[in-house]
Amino acid sequence: MPHLTSTTGGTTGASGTLGGATGVTGTLGGASGTLRGASGASGTLRGASGATGTPRGTSGATGSAVGTAVRTALGVPGFAHPLVAPAQWAALARPGTPLDWVALDVAGGPGARPDPHCLAAADPLHHAGVRVLGRLDLARGVRARADLLRDAHRYLDWYRVDGFLLDRCPLDRGELDGVRRVLGDLRAITDTAHLVLGHGTHPHPGYAEHADQLVTFSGSWSDYRWSQVAEWTADHPPERFCHFVHGVPRGHLEEALRVARWQGAATIYFTDRTAGRGSGDPWEAMPGYWDEIVSRLGTGVSE
Repeated sequence: MPHLTSTTGGTTGASGTLGGATGVTGTLGGASGTLRGASGASGTLRGASGATGTPRGTSGATGSAVGTAVRTALGVPGFAHPLVAPAQWAALARPGTPLDWVALDVAGGPGARPDPHCLAAADPLHHAGVRVLGRLDLARGVRARADLLRDAHRYLDWYRVDGFLLDRCPLDRGELDGVRRVLGDLRAITDTAHLVLGHGTHPHPGYAEHADQLVTFSGSWSDYRWSQVAEWTADHPPERFCHFVHGVPRGHLEEALRVARWQGAATIYFTDRTAGRGSGDPWEAMPGYWDEIVSRLGTGVSE
């Protein structure tokens, strides 16, 4: 399944881009806000070098790591189709699995008709109290809002989703109003929806005011271990941020969890699978150390 990549939709029957502009796309470099370095500034970058700095507590402010009691849970970007990976979908519903949410992508969206295999995969998760999110592709802001709403209705009607992962979300201030309107449309459809913006990097800080969570990192371990966190994220609690990292070796799993904690992201997904030519989608299958990461997060409390 493609993730953090497709195109999305306004008021019912409306056409045009998300922001009403002429299909301007957000750029990865367009995120604003100061980045914190290794100089000891609040919530500094964490990497293998063990650079010093101050981690954030549950309030999002800086403070000692001792006694923060931030629950770290898994956000699953979406496995392969349940017909291809039935055992992996079934494993998600096991009692005690520390899941925040699981994204469902039937066929680059909800598909053209209900899929019984996807419904069968989603039902046990609903019964286990796990949020199932429908994946919607914003295509960096160029997809018609009408198409987005059509897909959202299909997810709700066919799979009873609890919210949406809005993938490939724009990043810049210029597209913020369009995304805000889309989020308003989705909340009008279902006022209990959990809405996650899949930027994949730090966007303009204004996006944090309108969604439940932001995916502020999606990429490789080689980039993540030396990554920096935007200063404005300290104004929000860790529960607001998600990090997805592929290519994390088993031996670096604890280090990766430490980076997430110091950067203030309480929802994570780490995998040893890699992206690139011939590698496929790194999120489509469980990591080889799935049982280990479930065990590590099972207590529900970060250090």
